[in-house]
Amino acid sequence: MDRNTIMFNSFKTQKTNKQILEEVYKALEEKDYNPVDQLVGYLISGDPSYITSFNNARTLIKSIDRDELIAEMLKEYLNK
Repeated sequence: MDRNTIMFNSFKTQKTNKQILEEVYKALEEKDYNPVDQLVGYLISGDPSYITSFNNARTLIKSIDRDELIAEMLKEYLNK
């Protein structure tokens, strides 16, 4: 029996906020929703029902901290 410990780096498979938003956006488009309106509704209210469960989009979007995402988007918008 091999007693060596195998280390897995789970951080390699983690997606960035941008990647998650792109996947959620695509899922909303595929279900014929207006992605911008739906994402704004979710970001303002925190209500995950704005996001379709299609292609695991709702689970993905809930993995993002909304406050951090809004701060990140604001910094990008203002080029800060």
